[in-house]
Amino acid sequence: MIGVLLVGLLAGVISGMGIGGGTLLIPALLYFTDLSQQQAQGVNLLYFLPTAVIALITHVKNGNVAVRTAKPLIWTGLAGAVGGALLAVWMEAELLRRLFGGFLFLMGILEVCKKKKPTDGKER
Repeated sequence: MIGVLLVGLLAGVISGMGIGGGTLLIPALLYFTDLSQQQAQGVNLLYFLPTAVIALITHVKNGNVAVRTAKPLIWTGLAGAVGGALLAVWMEAELLRRLFGGFLFLMGILEVCKKKKPTDGKER
């Protein structure tokens, strides 16, 4: 139980930074508990709501949210979430777990290979 609590705390810190705590939370839930992949993702979604609200309030106060850019993303994201949730419930847990692992691996490779963009000299 202590492992789950520590992972929750660390995932909260990562979520507050805008990185996405689910990348840590879901594998940890699968390792420390006997939840299925769908259950772990469901717990992650419940966990995400309050942490996202706090992070959003903080980022809005600091002027880090481009509202004009976010609006179309919100609507298409909601549509994708409905489709993704229906697909996740339909899929076998093992296939879903492998797809999630492959996605994390691909994102890690892309992040390592990403070239640094030139900046205008201003620190953020």
